[in-house]
Amino acid sequence: MKPRFSLLYLIIIILAACKNNAIKPANSESDIDAARNFIRSALDGKFDEARKYILPDSTNINYLDVAERSYKNADQSIKDGYRASNINMHLVDPVNDSITIIIYSNSYKNDHDTLKVVKVNDNWLVDFKYLYQHDEIPILEKPVLNDSMK
Repeated sequence: MKPRFSLLYLIIIILAACKNNAIKPANSESDIDAARNFIRSALDGKFDEARKYILPDSTNINYLDVAERSYKNADQSIKDGYRASNINMHLVDPVNDSITIIIYSNSYKNDHDTLKVVKVNDNWLVDFKYLYQHDEIPILEKPVLNDSMK
């Protein structure tokens, strides 16, 4: 009877440990806070932390996996440049009360990128796929203005 109890006890401990290690979304106070936390984590190479700030869907996770592999394969001087860089927010455009588009860059590369931050269950999360697909997604459709010069 004793070996069965030990095996059951071991299984319970393993299950509890796995449950406690699951990645849970981090709480961000605002849309800008979520974007800043995500960007800073990625620039610092802390991709497990960055995962806490993304909308957990398969496309976002896959894109973040690709970014992590790229970061890990980069030269140390590039990693150091990212870690030492500052985040520059160029545009914060609240589309509505639960979606914000943010254009940002970092002081190391100074390439402008676009993120979409969404509010889900009172928590702001980065929809990372928007960075790659925003030209295909008509979230910010602007009306076509009539040309008065015709």
